[in-house]
Amino acid sequence: MTTPQHKIGSGFGARSTTADVLAGIDLSGRLAVVTGGASGLGLATTRALTQAGARVIVPARRRPAAEEALKDVPGVEIEELDLADPRSIESFAERFLASRRPVDLMINNAGVMASPEARVGPGWESQFGVNHLGHHALVNRLWPAIADGGARVVSVSSNGHQLSDIRWDDVHFENGYDKWLAYGQAKTANALFAVHLDALGRDAGVRAFSVHPGTIATSLGRHMSERELADLSAMIEASPTNTGWKTPEQGAATQVWAATSPLLDGLGGVYCEDGDIAEPAEPGAVLGNGVAAWAADAEAAARLWRLSADLTGIPA
Repeated sequence: MTTPQHKIGSGFGARSTTADVLAGIDLSGRLAVVTGGASGLGLATTRALTQAGARVIVPARRRPAAEEALKDVPGVEIEELDLADPRSIESFAERFLASRRPVDLMINNAGVMASPEARVGPGWESQFGVNHLGHHALVNRLWPAIADGGARVVSVSSNGHQLSDIRWDDVHFENGYDKWLAYGQAKTANALFAVHLDALGRDAGVRAFSVHPGTIATSLGRHMSERELADLSAMIEASPTNTGWKTPEQGAATQVWAATSPLLDGLGGVYCEDGDIAEPAEPGAVLGNGVAAWAADAEAAARLWRLSADLTGIPA
């Protein structure tokens, strides 16, 4: 049964923190994989999950930097992984599957935003490649462990998805690059990924969600100039649904909630924000609340899955 895209009255909101959403939840004996888990929202997520008792695997592109960031966090294993490199994804998955451990929580947190035009892997546009295709490949490579654990899979999207639908005729921006449309497409892809993964995985006990964390000052904006950051801040603050800037612990709360909350047992395939399932967005919304119709469409999600399987070379 498809979960309705409507709030469930979780009791949480924009100012809820990871500690709030994990209150009373014991994750002892649970294993989580958090991509990008050594900085920004990922670091806040890793800290929160370990404090609740989970063991967390952090796949990192720059292992020394991850080791430094996580040196005081117990219960963490750091592995090498570059989401822009299909061979690195395959190697990480092979190493992990050899351990024969199930994955209980899978949080696809790593990403890039508004980056200069670049190609990764076999020629993928970099934002679509890293944010979506890399995670698509990773989850499919890890599928035996994810299914074994009956995992919750959470993909970090953004209200930036409202900037662009999937550009079916030019997903790699071969006919002119726009970094914000590329970011919007990648975040739409994150939401659609959760829609179809949930449809495919629910019989195995795997449920999937996408989340908008809110507006947080992290290194994600490293490719933006001061003027661009100021303009983006003004646009966000002008939104009628703006809830202001969040701390990393507030921003990470929704992905932690989606990964662990008993309120979501038996549910899945929906986009969440501010510690609850989101409502559908108003038509024409830009960087506002809710999920755009194009990012919650089951047929589009299935189409994207087929395209992603073709581009990554990994059968669905």
